[in-house]
Amino acid sequence: MDAEAGAAAAQQLPWRQHYRNLLLLAYQSFGVVYGDLSTSPLYVYKSTFSGRLRQYQDEQTVYGVLSLIFWTFTLVPLLKYVIIVLSADDNGEGGPFALYSLLCRHAKLSLIPNQQAADEELSTYYRDGFAAQHESSPWLRRFLEKHKTVKTGLLVVVLCAASMVIGDGVLTPAISVLSSMSGLQVRATGLQERSVVLLSCIVLVGLFSLQHRGTQKVAFMFAPIVIIWLLCIGGIGLYNIVHWNPNIYQAISPYYIVKFFRTTGTDGWIALGGILLSMTGSEAMFADLGHFTSASVRLAFITIIYPCLILQYMGQAAFLSKNMFHTRTSFYDSIPGPVFWPVFVVATLAAVVGSQAVISATFSIVKQCHALGCFPRVKIVHTSRWIHGQIYIPEINWILMVLCVAVTVAFGDTTLIGNAYVLLA
Repeated sequence: MDAEAGAAAAQQLPWRQHYRNLLLLAYQSFGVVYGDLSTSPLYVYKSTFSGRLRQYQDEQTVYGVLSLIFWTFTLVPLLKYVIIVLSADDNGEGGPFALYSLLCRHAKLSLIPNQQAADEELSTYYRDGFAAQHESSPWLRRFLEKHKTVKTGLLVVVLCAASMVIGDGVLTPAISVLSSMSGLQVRATGLQERSVVLLSCIVLVGLFSLQHRGTQKVAFMFAPIVIIWLLCIGGIGLYNIVHWNPNIYQAISPYYIVKFFRTTGTDGWIALGGILLSMTGSEAMFADLGHFTSASVRLAFITIIYPCLILQYMGQAAFLSKNMFHTRTSFYDSIPGPVFWPVFVVATLAAVVGSQAVISATFSIVKQCHALGCFPRVKIVHTSRWIHGQIYIPEINWILMVLCVAVTVAFGDTTLIGNAYVLLA
């Protein structure tokens, strides 16, 4: 009996360790993966109503915008990334080059001399219940392997996707930090734009100076900030729903999307650029997969990220439905007065953390490009003894810092950076 009990305890220990590691990685993912996505409420409504949509400042327009945000956030980050894309990793790595490498291992598509045998063809995979597949190739695979033009086009698409992720690593830190610092102008009305830009640049330099400490240390430092931030904006959103418009939940119905486009026409289609900002940072969930695991990323998103952000978007919409002339600073204006300064401090810290997601994703993308021979040789520093994908690239870090500061100084306004981000996306 004692021997059996000991054996059972021995079998349970790995499972306990597995769940402990899962919770630990999920906790760390808040500080790296979700910082960018969680700070989107700072500028989504401002960017959406910054153009011609200001001519339609009424409650029904707000309902339509909220409905678009809800379904965009549900279909892309939740359905596309969390449920589908996170299952398509390449030995734990994510990103466009991971998908390309995965395709090249199972089909002769690569124009780069790095062809490898598929894992399933290795002898260690031949176990009980496994049968090698030698049937004729699917027609799509034969078509792709036969036409060199198609293979070239596929490589060009992958290179463009990787370039967009790297470009996101330049724009996202600038817009996130600048959005948070602009909250000072809500209370300090005499503060000039140049002062806000200068403070943003100082914060950006400090952020990039921390990267050499490694993903794990940065994650432990940043994760509590993001969790506090999410709980704060979720609670503020719930307060605004109850206080301003308890019926705002009706905007979830797609009926308001149809009504929105009937009313706004072309102006509504143009405003979709601002709606797109609600899912900025979603690509980091897949690109940063090498730093964590798919299970930990899914757990963090479903339990905290999704409900808190939906509550915040609904709360801002409830506030705007009764205060339409506050669209430019809707986030900060919707914060109850007694908690404004604490939330502002957390928002500033969260914006700094929000930049971490795309910075880590850029490191991973550059590493994959380098492995496939599509990027110049750079120094890659592995910052963890346990997670192979946690890396730091000094040259890329400092180049990103210079470009982020340059973008912040050149644009100086979140709306203009948001427009550039939409063109990039």
